[in-house]
Amino acid sequence: MTLDPHAGQPVLTRGVPLGEGRAVMIMLHGRGAGPANIIDLAGPLEHREFTYLAPGASGGTWYPFSFMDPIEQNEPGITSGLAAIDRLVQQVIGKGMPTERIMLLGFSQGACLASTYAVRHPARFGGVIVYSGGLIGPPGTRWDSTGSFEQTPVFLGCSDVDAHVPAARVHESAEVFRRMGADVTERIYPGMGHLVNQEELEFARGLMAGVAAS
Repeated sequence: MTLDPHAGQPVLTRGVPLGEGRAVMIMLHGRGAGPANIIDLAGPLEHREFTYLAPGASGGTWYPFSFMDPIEQNEPGITSGLAAIDRLVQQVIGKGMPTERIMLLGFSQGACLASTYAVRHPARFGGVIVYSGGLIGPPGTRWDSTGSFEQTPVFLGCSDVDAHVPAARVHESAEVFRRMGADVTERIYPGMGHLVNQEELEFARGLMAGVAAS
């Protein structure tokens, strides 16, 4: 088994070429999907000054089991997925884009990776959008990362009856971001299920407009 299964997977791009726009959104897909699925959100989230980057997971799955199972059971997928995000972040920074103009967005498994990456690499990002996900780790996990998000806007949206993501983990994740200095918006939607709704998209569009205008 390779130690970095997601290395070398395709990265889909949309929007303005990297380095020519005002901001970048890195988009992480869910289990059993691919870059094309998540980058489709670039349509309803379209902003003419954004570059959209969507990396792919090997076999369409970032890690094999629940994000709340023991981490070692989901390795090397978790570590490899986090590395895939970091490669893109470093590539974007290398093009002269500060973290303040980088947004992270994920759905489901992708949301779990995006939020976990952010907590392990706290900085003033443009925003972190967590759709139906939360921080990775079994019950009782302590996320003791140091550093500050310096009021980075963080959005966590999820159903109260999501079969994959307990609302309690969303609450826990929101508290970690708050403790680390993020400006957190948490919304739990009754009966929504495992999906993204229009209000969540509208919130992300508002954050994007602020990043591009800053």
